This record gives sequence, C-alpha cells and structure tokens, in this order.
Amino acid sequence: MEFGKSVYQIRNQANLTQAQFAELFDVSQQAVQKWESGTAVPDVERIVRIAKYFDVSLDALVMGESNRIVEELNRAERLKPQYQNLHDWEFYSSNLITEYQQSIEEGLDIERYKEIFYAVSRLPKGEIKKRLGDVLFDVVISAKTREGYPYVEPSELSSIQAARRGTDKPLPYDASRLPDKVSGAWLGRICGCMLGKTVEGVRTEELIPFLKATDNYPLHRYMYRSDLDKTDLSQYRFRFMTRVYADEIDGMPVDDDTNYVVLAQRVIEKYGRDFSPYDMSRAWMKLQGKDAYCTAERVAFCNFVKGYEPPQSARYKNPYREWIGAQIRGDYFGYINPGNPKLAAEMAWRDASISHVKNGIYGEMYVAAMLAVAATTDDIEQIVLGGLAEIPCTSRLYEDVASVLAAYRDGMPQKDCFDKIHAKYDEHTSHGWCHTNSNAMIVTASLLYGRGDYGRSICMAVETGFDTDCNGATVGSVLGMANGAQSIGACWTEPINDTLHTSIFGTDTVKISDCVKLTLAHMIS
Repeated sequence: MEFGKSVYQIRNQANLTQAQFAELFDVSQQAVQKWESGTAVPDVERIVRIAKYFDVSLDALVMGESNRIVEELNRAERLKPQYQNLHDWEFYSSNLITEYQQSIEEGLDIERYKEIFYAVSRLPKGEIKKRLGDVLFDVVISAKTREGYPYVEPSELSSIQAARRGTDKPLPYDASRLPDKVSGAWLGRICGCMLGKTVEGVRTEELIPFLKATDNYPLHRYMYRSDLDKTDLSQYRFRFMTRVYADEIDGMPVDDDTNYVVLAQRVIEKYGRDFSPYDMSRAWMKLQGKDAYCTAERVAFCNFVKGYEPPQSARYKNPYREWIGAQIRGDYFGYINPGNPKLAAEMAWRDASISHVKNGIYGEMYVAAMLAVAATTDDIEQIVLGGLAEIPCTSRLYEDVASVLAAYRDGMPQKDCFDKIHAKYDEHTSHGWCHTNSNAMIVTASLLYGRGDYGRSICMAVETGFDTDCNGATVGSVLGMANGAQSIGACWTEPINDTLHTSIFGTDTVKISDCVKLTLAHMIS
C-alpha cells in the first residue's frame, strides 16, 4: 500500500480531521493533504513519530497491506483502557480544576497555565485528555513556590515538629477514668457519624428546609425514615429516600469514618506501636477492597498497586492531597496515647503521609493530638490548643483554626462564626466541601460553641453542612473522650446496640465494647 493511503486510513480510523492530524505532528494541513494525495512524503523522523503514536509498525505504515494496518490499529485500540468506565477518582485528568485550585492554594507558581487546565478539563475522557493531563502533572510537580507566598508547610515529620509550638512533656491523667473515656470516644464517634451519615452530601439550602419540615430544627435528634412522611420529597434534589436512618438499623452501618478506627486497631495489633507508613500501606491493600477508599485514599491505594510507596504515593497524580480523608483517620492514635499529644500526632503522621501532604497531614495530627489531650481534661479550649500545638504554626490550617478560636473568645455569635466559614469555603464545590481546613474549622467551632454538650455539639457540626458524617464523628469522638460514655444520652447510643459493621476483611461486625477493651490493651501502661 502507498504511504498516502496508509495515512488516510489511520487518520479516519482515529476520527481525526486533516487539521487535527497535522497539529499532532507539527505540520500544516496542506502537508497532510499532499501526503494523502501521494504528491509528497514526510521525513523519516515524522514517519517514525506517526508509527509510534498510532502503535503501527513501520513496514505496515510504509509498505503494508490494508488489512494489516487495520489489524494493528484494532489491536492497539484494544490495549487501551475504557476511559469512560474509570471512576473520576482514578482518572487524574478528570480532576484538573481541583488540581489547579489545590496547587494555587499550596503557593505553586502555575497561574499562567490556568486556561490550559480549564480547557483540558472540558475534553471528553479519552487518550488525548489523559496525555494532556500527564503534561499538566509534570507542570505541577516541577513548579516552584511563587514569590511572596506567606506560609511554610512541610510534609516531613521533623520539619513539622520543628514548626510546632507544643512541648515534649506528657500531660497527667487519671488512669481510673480511661475505660469510661475510651468507651465514650468510640461511642461518641460512632453516634456522631450515624447522625451525619443520613445527610452526607446534602447542601444546607436543602438540609435546613428538610429539618424544619420534619420538626427537627434546630437539629436535636437522629433523622428517621418516618420523617419522610412529613415533607414532599419531590422538592429536593438530594435523594433522602435512598439514605440510611437511625430507626431502621441493627447497629452502626458500614462507613469509612468508622472503618478507619478499626483498621488502625488492626494495624497496631499486627505491627505494634512502631508501625511505619509502609506497614500502613500494606494493611490498606490487605484489609479492604479498592471501593472502600475515596478521593485521596483511592488515589493512594491505586498508587500502592502500581508500586508507588509512601510518601510518593501521596503525591503522584493526587489532586485531593489536602482533602479531609486523613483527618477522619487519626482518632485511634489519640485513643492509645492519653496525655501524649506529640506521640499521638506522630502516629497520625505515619498514617496520613501515605495519602496526603501539608494541611491534609496536619488535619489528622490535629485531631489525634486533641484526643490525647481530651483524655486528660474536659476543658474544650485546652483541647483545641493542645491540637494546634502539634501542627506548624506557619500553616493555613493553624491560621484557620486559630481564627475560629479567636472569634469565639472575642464573643462572636455562633451563627456569625459558621457564616464566616461558609464565606471562606464554598460548600457547593467539591474542593471547598471536602477540604481539610473547612471541616476542621467546623469541628473546632462545634466543640467551642457546643460548650461540652454532646448532643448540641454533634448536631451543630452536622447542621452546618459540608462533610456531615466526618464532622459529626470527630466532634463526637473528642467530646466522648473528654466527658466519658456517661455523657452520651441513650437516645444516641440505643440504636447502635454496641454493634459496629465494617467492610474490613476478616472483621465484618464487631462489638464496640470489645474494641474498647483492645484499645486499653494497646496503651502504654
């Protein structure tokens, strides 16, 4: 077959115009017209580029028969993934807007590429979008910090600890109270998670009307399936009918917020308190399937499978690297280190660094440290300060959480404080809704304005929107540790029935009381 006819056949097989084909190989449309008409041929370098690009052998391209060209093109096509079937979390190029926003917030000097990020994000899923996304990832990974960026945000443990304001001195605690406090932390987390699980993903412009219509505003109890009869569900975009409700459960349903506490317990049981980030990454692959992980965790899991080890697993094509995922994973490290927020935060770093960087890591360290302090006191301000002391004071997370504490101390009304959070972070964007900082601010405000009342605080965290189950769980965990299981009303604990369902291989369903006993065994006496 003549070369020109081969080019024509390849171009049509790929559904490319002559202009598009010409752009791929840095020539004019007129040049492609001449190739196909047989009046000219490209130089050897371009012939090789065409053959490589379309996965066709040189002899088939230059001399081969028509059937051979078609056979090679079809074989190459079959070896490419079906991009439309890939979840967006597993296809980097589907998340380029998030990548751009994340990179700008990190201070990376990439603003001149903004229009390219947005243009590529609008392309349909496919090989071209994938390749262009790869190029943009190279832009991100090689970008420098822009001049004048005001934050210093390391991801390495030694640098994080150098920028913290905490001390190495452990805090005293009453060992006789630990069984009640640890039980309270487990129950508090689970009940808070259940409250928020029903409406996870809803936005406040629908959540508040729903609560009002079901006689549950301000939020003060679980939401029930029977509540659905009190309102016209057709007026909501959120699918309330498909959610799980507290009046129809036989224990806490499977949820990633509770899975991670059990998973951490399994890791400590297997590897001990000196587990490494690598140990944690191996446990992830052994103990849960891919679909148990979301956003940054899904990316990290896939990276483990591809051979990327921590901390590279947190950075490779991970636009969610500062989202809330790590912040919901640190509780157990606070549970087993009462009075030692530094060690709790260090363990949290070992976990967080496999999937997150910077503020994504700090969120987990903040929560773990708060819980270690809560084992020693019920003073909410001291608990918040103890958490802040373990993260860099030069970070955005420190600034955001400290601003909530300052507003509370200055007498800012509760509503104004939460409005301020909504003004800074947009709950209608995935990045704002699921970022570590926005949700850490909600957790902090709910703890402070809830003034130690368990029900009031978890309801405040859920009613505010954003990541409702995560925030309800974290607030509940801290208050349960601070005040003990006796502070959590039966209206919250009875539907849970001392039962926790998980998706962890070999665990399935556990008794919460058994988890408490093992937690106490994992502490250093």
